[in-house]
Amino acid sequence: MGTFIIEGGHRLKGEITPQGAKNEALQVISAVLLTDQEVEIANIPDIIDVNKLIDILRNLGVKIQKKSKGTYTFKADDLNLNYLQSEAFKTQGSGLRGSIMIMGPLLARFGKAYMTKPGGDKIGRRRLDTHFEGFIKLGAKLDIDPSKHFFGVIADRLHGAQMLLDEASVTGTANIILAAVLAQGITTIYNAACEPYIQQLTKMLNRMGAKISGIGSNFLTIEGVAKLNGTRHRVLPDMIEIGSWIGLAAITKSDITIKDVSWENLGQIPRVFRKLGIQLEQKGTDLHIPAQDHYTIQTFMDGSILSVADAPWPGFTPDLLSIVLVTAIQAEGVVLIHQKMFESRLFFVDKLIDMGAQIILNDPHRATVIGLNHNNPLKATTMTSPDIRAGVSLLIAALSAEGKSIIHNIEQIDRGYEAIDVKLNRLGAKIERVN
Repeated sequence: MGTFIIEGGHRLKGEITPQGAKNEALQVISAVLLTDQEVEIANIPDIIDVNKLIDILRNLGVKIQKKSKGTYTFKADDLNLNYLQSEAFKTQGSGLRGSIMIMGPLLARFGKAYMTKPGGDKIGRRRLDTHFEGFIKLGAKLDIDPSKHFFGVIADRLHGAQMLLDEASVTGTANIILAAVLAQGITTIYNAACEPYIQQLTKMLNRMGAKISGIGSNFLTIEGVAKLNGTRHRVLPDMIEIGSWIGLAAITKSDITIKDVSWENLGQIPRVFRKLGIQLEQKGTDLHIPAQDHYTIQTFMDGSILSVADAPWPGFTPDLLSIVLVTAIQAEGVVLIHQKMFESRLFFVDKLIDMGAQIILNDPHRATVIGLNHNNPLKATTMTSPDIRAGVSLLIAALSAEGKSIIHNIEQIDRGYEAIDVKLNRLGAKIERVN
């Protein structure tokens, strides 16, 4: 188990370039299974979860070449489908929640796909019904082995269908799209997720020869085609990492410029952090956070306490609520954090309270933060990272605290953030990685 030793209390300064978006990378890498032609993808982040998916594809028989840092070519022209029912695949797939994304393209192209119960963050119940209900609507039959937590879907030929998704699941929408592009006939998906990552996936598929309309909306129409071709694609910068650096800059009174942030795809992120009183400046394609000694949380127009809640795009992403919560610790004012989607994602606040934060955990979904306004610094402590986002939030808290903090289980952080210690140490942080 890896550990970070963090000496807090240092102001950071400089430029940082965000990695490619993890959530998009998992989707577009899975899409290479839809064609026997070469697909080149650039700006792939070098993180545990993405590398696990690449290893799964390699073991499946995909020819993979690394052309340069973050740029790979994939060619799925000679696959070993027997691997999908091997013990090796069951072991690999169980360690990565994103591995479910290969089911849609495999089902579409080969008429069968298998998946073990996927792993991932322990942040509450994250059901997979949307994925499988979509496959069944397209004509697949579901085969489940409850005793082994093994799932299978089989179809002689997929057929277009009309769908109203029970929830706007991002991965569910993506998986259904990946299955429907080669189905016979027309598929319509209502209540589809429309995050920038879904838009990127659909644009990539259209360049490969798919016929998808309604991109950017929650109503997609997919006209099935017989075959897809190769293409080139570049992954967007990771909006979650960008939001993390905004929060870090604020709570550590640092001056940080985030390079090439793709402003048009940040959605509500700048607006929410500005409501916390944080100054954000757009400089061309860059985002600059100047050093602030104090930042004051706004109230609603009637004077009531500000609340920040997650919602499907174009609402605020749930992956940044933990960052917003930590950032608010040293603000002036009060904010209610409402995590609607995952009932266990706020349980890490007990460690923040141990560090001196004033937080009331109202219930599994809501926490009230009473800002310290930098009058009392957080105290260093020893912690364990429970998931990716909470782990980074604890790291940000440790960087603002007095003394040396220790964070165990940093593999959780490495699942979603590329060389985070190296990046932040270049800005003046003092983070030591210990195995």
